[in-house]
Amino acid sequence: MKIVFLDAGTIGEDIDLSGYKSLGEVVTYGFSTKEQARERTRDADIIILNKVEIDEYSVGEAAHLKLVCVTATGTNNLDKEYLAQRGIEWRNVAGYSTESVAQHTFAMLFYLMEKLSYYDSYVKSGAYVNDVMFTHFAKVFHELNGKTWGIIGLGNIGRRVADIAKMFGCKVIYYSTSGQNTQPDYPRVDFRRLLEESDVVSVHAPLNEKTRGLMDRDAFAAMKKTAIFLNLGRGAIVDEQALADALETETIAAAGLDVLSKEPMCADNPLRECKDSGRLLITPHIAWASVEARTRLMEIILGQIKEFLKNRSF
Repeated sequence: MKIVFLDAGTIGEDIDLSGYKSLGEVVTYGFSTKEQARERTRDADIIILNKVEIDEYSVGEAAHLKLVCVTATGTNNLDKEYLAQRGIEWRNVAGYSTESVAQHTFAMLFYLMEKLSYYDSYVKSGAYVNDVMFTHFAKVFHELNGKTWGIIGLGNIGRRVADIAKMFGCKVIYYSTSGQNTQPDYPRVDFRRLLEESDVVSVHAPLNEKTRGLMDRDAFAAMKKTAIFLNLGRGAIVDEQALADALETETIAAAGLDVLSKEPMCADNPLRECKDSGRLLITPHIAWASVEARTRLMEIILGQIKEFLKNRSF
């Protein structure tokens, strides 16, 4: 049996993949284009991938292919109809990054809320050396306790963020993007009310026809001028030009993003114009990527493959 990992670089070189070698021959590629995947999967029984598109072109010559494993929750890159026609099964992984993304959500919030960029620069510039006062009050900040936190998408990650925010003393409200999610522990509100009442708005929703472009110019205009916006869902949920304008005009106080509409970032992304780290914090899609989350992810996939191989002979 042959296992081919098409883009192991997306997991990082620090994750131990030796357990897969007990299952058969393992061939690992750092990255693969769709064209390269066509050649590299030709004699594969199982393929593991993250972002590579899997369809008739990329795996059409993989005569022995039986299982496709995606190292992510989203499976938009799979042509599921084609795989079903060929009797090829597929697996994805959910829930592996909940703690990591929740942690990053609060890291971004506190960086922005407590003006940490400014205060760090103030001290490192030497301005604090022999200053007249032991405390520097130039940038005020407030306690999270007593604030309203609005969550867009109360799935596993959103729920974890809600529980932590509650421990900090926040009033948590949420908007269900599907209109079907009801959580008894937190009040569900309509989209407009969430925007108008929240001091912090965080997105933890998937990208679909109901969420694409959800955070547009009107949405940002409805928010408090003192509000902080965080997106840890999918980049295309946000109209990035509208967000850039909202920051420029001080329609909202600040924004933290771990996801963008196109990744890696495009040269013409309007958010590149904002150089103030106290107003805009962008991280390169790393919220999910703690060592523990990536290790957990690959252990789950290894378990999926072992389960698949039970009672099957190659």
